[in-house]
Amino acid sequence: MWGGRFAASPDETMKAINASIDVDQRMWREDIAGSKAHAAMLTAQGILTQEDGAAIQRGLDEIAAEIAAGAFPFSIDLEDIHLNIEARLTERIGEAGKRLHTGRSRNDQVATDFRLWVRRSLTEADEALLGLMRILVLQADAHADWIMPGFTHLQTAQPVTLGHHLLAYVEMFARDRDRLQATFAHADACPLGSAALAGTPYPIDRQATATALGFSRPMANSLDGVASRDFAMEALNSLAIGAVHLSRLAEEIVLWTSSHFRFARLSDGWSTGSSIMPQKRNPDAAELIRAKAARIAANAQSLMMIVKALPLTYAKDLQDDKALTFEAFDAFLLSVGAMAGMMSTIQFDRGNLRQAATFGYSTATDLADWLVTHLNMPFREAHHVTGAVVKAAEAHGVAELCDLPLSVFQAIEPRITAAVIPLLSVEASVAARASYGGTAPERVRENVARLRDELGLKA
Repeated sequence: MWGGRFAASPDETMKAINASIDVDQRMWREDIAGSKAHAAMLTAQGILTQEDGAAIQRGLDEIAAEIAAGAFPFSIDLEDIHLNIEARLTERIGEAGKRLHTGRSRNDQVATDFRLWVRRSLTEADEALLGLMRILVLQADAHADWIMPGFTHLQTAQPVTLGHHLLAYVEMFARDRDRLQATFAHADACPLGSAALAGTPYPIDRQATATALGFSRPMANSLDGVASRDFAMEALNSLAIGAVHLSRLAEEIVLWTSSHFRFARLSDGWSTGSSIMPQKRNPDAAELIRAKAARIAANAQSLMMIVKALPLTYAKDLQDDKALTFEAFDAFLLSVGAMAGMMSTIQFDRGNLRQAATFGYSTATDLADWLVTHLNMPFREAHHVTGAVVKAAEAHGVAELCDLPLSVFQAIEPRITAAVIPLLSVEASVAARASYGGTAPERVRENVARLRDELGLKA
């Protein structure tokens, strides 16, 4: 491609570091779509003849079929997907193929292809999260009143419902979808026609190519058009946040399925064994989701570091943006798919969940609240009295505060009546927390009904 300026071929190591075809060939659909839109615009503007325009469209369609069939001869000597397709086009249709690049540069071409790829992948990630959210809502509905321990510091804190716990992740993933959709909107401008950096003297119609490619508008500044990668940075940071949420749920699965917690059991399809210990059932998929979250976050940071010191406009550093982005999307989609598989088939143990909810006298706060409400006791004093009751329960060896004799309560605070005892069961505790956003089964079912409607789930 540089024969007019250079007399010698590039060094082999130069070819290796400079070429990106092994990575960016994934954008072949976007590259052909961009070229077809560009050629159609050039033809409509009279910059290309009707004959040349028709030949280019036919040739690009043939190349698309060739790539889809796995028969395209990709060449490292042609560096990237753009030059590979252009050279193949010229082989197929002759001189007309050389006219395709009129009024554009690889700079705006790659920026356009990359935006198109990221936008498509954002939609795929959004749809994948939607599917996972639906699974979690169905599980929350089925377990709306199943009691489990709620934790702080990984210590039993207060009883909650399993449905409430699962819906917390639905809320997180809903915000992740909002971020992905906002990123899509921020990428809704087309760089094509920015050319190398300054625009072009040809009478092109940039709105026509933007519309043809599904963008709402062309980018308003040609420098920004070729230099901007904030759409990819934003996408990777949005993926990183979503991957962190996936990792947190993955860690829950690792804990819940352990022999110490015994809250749940993964299906055989989502468990692995040990090469030496035949009894093992390992949650490898959940563990790998945790690792992939780290990779996605690292890629997001790496892309920002690539862009941070680049003056306008284009520099070859930006070639590495695609490998980081492709890997992050691949890892994210794989993680969401694995999580959906695990959560759709996981089996929870109701008895073990409830039993664990009683550990550590998890209804102690309910006693403190009763002392405040019924005895008009200041909360700090109620906190002290409740602490003494918990200490007495430990001394008497009872599992739950509701099993403690009334006489023990009254020895600590004589005004306590028998009315408080039934309120100290884990069932009464979760039922009492019926404030908006609370864990009470009635609130869980209300949220399930709302989410079914929002997510398109039939009742």
